[in-house]
Amino acid sequence: MFTADNMRFLLELSRTGRIADAAKRLDVDQTTVSRRITRLEKDMGARLFDRGSSGWQLTEAGRRLVPYAEAVESTLLAALDATSSAGSGSLHGTVRILTPDGFGAYVLVPGLGMVRDRHPDLFTELRTSTTHDLVTGRDFDLAVTLERPSPRSVSVSKLANYDLRLYASRRYLDSHSAIESLDDLEDHTLVWYVNAILDVEPLRRLERLLPEDRAQVQTNNITGHYQAVRYGVGIAPLPTYIGNADPDLVPVLPDKFVAERTYWLVVPRELARLARVQAVIEILLDIVSENPDLRAPGQGGDSR
Repeated sequence: MFTADNMRFLLELSRTGRIADAAKRLDVDQTTVSRRITRLEKDMGARLFDRGSSGWQLTEAGRRLVPYAEAVESTLLAALDATSSAGSGSLHGTVRILTPDGFGAYVLVPGLGMVRDRHPDLFTELRTSTTHDLVTGRDFDLAVTLERPSPRSVSVSKLANYDLRLYASRRYLDSHSAIESLDDLEDHTLVWYVNAILDVEPLRRLERLLPEDRAQVQTNNITGHYQAVRYGVGIAPLPTYIGNADPDLVPVLPDKFVAERTYWLVVPRELARLARVQAVIEILLDIVSENPDLRAPGQGGDSR
């Protein structure tokens, strides 16, 4: 007999791709997840997942079912949201947030105290990554992205613009040759992302502004860039919200090198009305407005 509860198992397995992870999120054993999926496939009369060594992947039939499962989930979450908020006067539950590593570590995490102050019964889960497919898994309640995703099933709005500038430590500049033009960078160590895994177009475009193949030190996250600069390894493009916050770092060629980038706020449409999601969005907007190196929409420099 078909039951909407089995749709939860479809969603969690589609989000995690692994029985063990789905079971953990659902607080059941792995056998229960497998049995529920088998039951749902029998009810639907179609195979919903392909099982492989890399995990469980949705079939076309499974993908067609996901929006309906999300609608069921959204309705249940909204009901629970309204009931818990009305009963206690405070927000409960968890808000899952995805962000690029730089924004998450250097902007959002320092501001999460606002969530605790305003909503002490609310939990936040933050996952950071700088990848092209950051939001394709839909395993989030709100996301901040460098690329503007398709608005097919999510609400997308501009969150902020920011600048990338070149930075070096005072120690590095004191011990290396002077830098007066971009050509002078040929004689210096540049730090950037690992080329083989850099698939975010706004970051790839930055390569056109720098000498080709000059990133002698490559790491897969912006914290590595910052630490390399901080300890005098070389020069790196950093968001000004990181570089300007460290008094030991100095902008390099400030009049000759600047790259503007945009952060986008992404919210699944079926979750946008949840009070706890709206509360975190409000706090996120406050965090952005209070950061001197982020320009909210409508502020000076927002030319897009």
